[in-house]
Amino acid sequence: MDRRHFLRGMAAGGAMLALPAWARADETRDAYLANLSTHPRTAALKGCTADMLSGSAAVEGRWPSDLHGTFYRNGPARFELGGERYHHWFDGDGMVQAWHIDAGRVRHEARFVRTRKYEEESAAGEFLYPAFDTDIERRPVGSNDTVNTANTNAVPHAGRLYALWEGGSATELDPANLATRGTKTWRADLAAMPFSAHPKVTPDGTLWNFGVVFGGDKLLLWRIDADGSLGKFGMVDVPQLAMVHDFVVTARYMVFLVPPYEVHFAPHTSYLDAHVWNGSRPMRAVVVDRADFTLRRIVEMPAGMVFHFGNGWDEGNTIRFDACLSRDDSIVKALGSVMRGEVRHHVAASNSVLVTLDLARGTARSETLLGATEFPRVAAADVGRRYRQLYLTTDRNAADFGMTGVACVDIDSGRVDRYDYGPGWIVEEHIPVPKASGKGQWLLGAAYDVSGRQTVLAVFDAAHVSHGPVARARLPYAAPLCFHGNFLAA
Repeated sequence: MDRRHFLRGMAAGGAMLALPAWARADETRDAYLANLSTHPRTAALKGCTADMLSGSAAVEGRWPSDLHGTFYRNGPARFELGGERYHHWFDGDGMVQAWHIDAGRVRHEARFVRTRKYEEESAAGEFLYPAFDTDIERRPVGSNDTVNTANTNAVPHAGRLYALWEGGSATELDPANLATRGTKTWRADLAAMPFSAHPKVTPDGTLWNFGVVFGGDKLLLWRIDADGSLGKFGMVDVPQLAMVHDFVVTARYMVFLVPPYEVHFAPHTSYLDAHVWNGSRPMRAVVVDRADFTLRRIVEMPAGMVFHFGNGWDEGNTIRFDACLSRDDSIVKALGSVMRGEVRHHVAASNSVLVTLDLARGTARSETLLGATEFPRVAAADVGRRYRQLYLTTDRNAADFGMTGVACVDIDSGRVDRYDYGPGWIVEEHIPVPKASGKGQWLLGAAYDVSGRQTVLAVFDAAHVSHGPVARARLPYAAPLCFHGNFLAA
């Protein structure tokens, strides 16, 4: 590993992060409050002021008797402090949630991840550091972990639980009570290096992950073995490397789609604003050999933006994978507008596509599976392997904030099995959970009831999604919206 080259890249990224605050964010707060009556769905982004939440859910219907365990979820939850409101949904401090399911009873708890950032800003009574799209600096940024919000995913692995973010260390939590144990360092010289929020755990228990060094054109590659130890770390040079949120792992490869951003570091520029969309450039599929972390090929594709993938597999020189693809990054900006209580109506749809890469020819083609989708998931046993069922959140009203339904798509036949919660709901990611019998999956996910301002956990028979939930568990309160999570069987 070229340590000096890496540090130069980190220095460039640090220069972008350490920015002075030109204006307080209270104009954002005023606009949000003024627009709430017009756009009531944005009440889901009010944020949480309590350090902890806890409550029992009222079960409606017959909860599956074989579904036991904990459903961990994570998302940004603190958006306001000291009279200021963050500019973007992605900025907020992370709150990890646990839905404990036992003998048909459902109990919920949530706690803020007590990162260094959260602790220091709580003590100060105001935001101190820059975020994804909010330019604040009242104290200097020492490393990536100075600004680590731990707000994107909750991943159990090898008996431990991690709260994950985009650009810094994993934060370890106590899986029993969600108390923060501290940052996880797999090797001393890798402290604070980016460890993304979207690791893939293959059926053998190996965890694969990546990180991006902004300004350094370095793609970091991680393999954490089934026992939780560091198996391998590496770096790949990728010219003009920009924001990459997720990736695909197959039996032989790791695949990354790099959107066509120009990255410009400048004073008083947030991390998001440093990324300037250039639709005249191609999106690039970067293919890395999983065995030795070497670059296999870069394949150009039409300009596009991808946040999330479901899964992929390889056959000879061919790689196939699904992705939620949009033609530009307008959705990223729109998720900033909702923090002001505003809804953008001209946002590029995110559509599920099946991409085929031909490594021998260096070509790519894609076919649409389903329009207006996000948060794709597959069964845990299918990760990196040939699969057929893809589970997604769906949207029938792209002009408003939040998804409204769920679907299962058969990627071979194209058959869609879909259930729509209705316009009065904001639907979060739903994940497949194997049935105890070993035959089939449950589909488990939370949704926000807009009129009741309550959060509801629903379980479907994944083979009959259109039949609706077999049971629901309703909280007496609204929990913050989450991005991602995973189920840990009891």
